[in-house]
Order: sequence, then C-alpha cells, then structure tokens
Amino acid sequence: MKLLKIFFANILCISLLGIVNIAHSQQQSIKLLVGFPPGGGTDAIARLFAEKLKEPLGSNVVVENKAGAGGQIAAQALKMSPADGSVLFLSHDHTISILPLVVKNPGFSPATDFVPVVGFATFANGIALSSGSPAKSFNDYIKWVRTQGGKGNVGIPAPASIPEFLVHVIGEKYKLDLQAAPYRGSAPMIADMLGNQIPAGVAGVPDFLENHKSGKIRMVALMGEKRQAAMPEVPTFSELGLAGFEELAYYGFFAPAGTPSQVIERYSEAVAKILSQPDVRDHLSTMGLNVEYIPTKTFGNMVRSYTQSWSQIIKNSGFQAQ
Repeated sequence: MKLLKIFFANILCISLLGIVNIAHSQQQSIKLLVGFPPGGGTDAIARLFAEKLKEPLGSNVVVENKAGAGGQIAAQALKMSPADGSVLFLSHDHTISILPLVVKNPGFSPATDFVPVVGFATFANGIALSSGSPAKSFNDYIKWVRTQGGKGNVGIPAPASIPEFLVHVIGEKYKLDLQAAPYRGSAPMIADMLGNQIPAGVAGVPDFLENHKSGKIRMVALMGEKRQAAMPEVPTFSELGLAGFEELAYYGFFAPAGTPSQVIERYSEAVAKILSQPDVRDHLSTMGLNVEYIPTKTFGNMVRSYTQSWSQIIKNSGFQAQ
C-alpha cells in the first residue's frame, strides 16, 4: 500500500512538472528577427505581427532588429539559432532569394539552413519617374532617354538587387545605356527623385505608393501577371511588351532548418488566423502589399521558383557574385 502511494505521488509530481513546463514554454518569448532597422517598412510589418501573434501563440513575440547587408546579418543569426521554434525570421525576397546569388559567401544557404514557414504577402517592383520628368508613361520615358543620347541614370535602393537587374534588362531590351545608381535604401533615392536630382527610380510599390498617390512621383510600369490593386492605373511590363517579370516578390516567415513540423504548422495556423482579421489585411494592403495566406508547402515552392527565375536573369546579365 505504501509503495502504491509513493507510485501515485510520483505520477502526480511528474504531471505537475509537465504542466509547469508547458506553461513556461507558452510564456517564453519568441524572438522575431528583422534584417532592417527600426522605422522601415519591414520593421513596421514585423511589429504588427509581433503584437497580433501573442494571442494565438500564447507567448510574447519580441522583434529583434539585426540590420545590415540587406538582411544578411539577420539571416546568419537565424542559421545559428536553436531549431525549437523560439526564433523566427520575417523577410522578403532579397535576403532569401537574391543575396545568395550575388554574394559569394553570404554565410548561409536558404536551401539547407532555413525552412519556409508561411508566406503572407506579395508585392510588385516597378519603375517610377520624378515629377520633373517630361515623360508621362513608360513608353514616353524610353523615347525621352533616346533624345538624351540614349543614356540615363536610374536610382535603385541597393546594389546587386532586383531593381539593378531590372534596369539592366530594360536597357538591353530597348538598346539604351541605362546606368543603375545605387542608394543606401529607398528613402534617400526617393528624396532625390522628389528634388528632381534623378529622373527615374526602381523599387517596390510599398516604397512609392504614398508619393505616387499624391502625384509627386509617377509609377509607370510594374512587375506581375496583372495590375496591382493599389495602382490599377499602372500597366505591367508584360502589357508593354517586356516579358519575364511576371513573378512577384514575396514576404514570409522562416525558421532554422530542423524545426519540428508540428511547430511549423502551429506558426502557419497562427498567421492564417491573423490574416483573417480585416484590420490586419487593411493595414498591410494600405502599404501596397497583396495580402494572402500562403501555406508552408506552397510558400516553399514559391521561394524555389522565384530563386530559380532570378538566378537565370542574373546569369544572363553577366553579373559576377562578389
């Protein structure tokens, strides 16, 4: 009888310990890595999700900005993080798909070091003109550059980025000498466009949306299979005869390789719940994003397809990884 009491007492202790551990696990903060500084668009998106994820996950989510090198520092930090669901990385396409194609030793390999968790939005890159430009459309811009001896400078937010390769392809297609002028981010580039210091720039809809709506900058062509809801008046490059830019850039969450599938599923379901909230969808849409829940497998396929497409474009441009 005494042995039986001891046995049940031990079972009770083990059960209580399990409950304590579960409660502790639920209360433990989840770190959300961001590869860009506070105040930017990606940071704002991360802080929205950090706040909204608290309820479905039952844990605090803390944004940690590891800015620098186009997200490279944050990606390296994710690689070194434990694969237990305690660390996530919110990123767009540049860090995951483009950096490994343009940097010889980025310090991480998305295919082997990360696992796609869930996607939540896509967005289009495109070309915009300063208000001082005499051109009113993309075709007008091409004609205007030809009147300038076929030469022109086009601002880009960063070197070795999709905007740079888009400038290269446009130049090749229309036999123009277009030079990509790199800036340290879209903000200083747009400032120069507003001051008519540079006639054109390439970046994403989220970067240009506010100034486009106010008429200070005119977007004249966008990537994608169809026109963007945020700018329905702006044609796609395909409509204008420039094919090959139908795939949109993506936003999503990534975890360290080896993270258990049940943890990945839990995060994916939590994001699905958040995206069903009208205020969240509206907030992201006003930033120029196409909001959609992209399940784990679909998101993984999207990332691989996007990476392969741009690998070929970058190879055709003659760019050498540095």
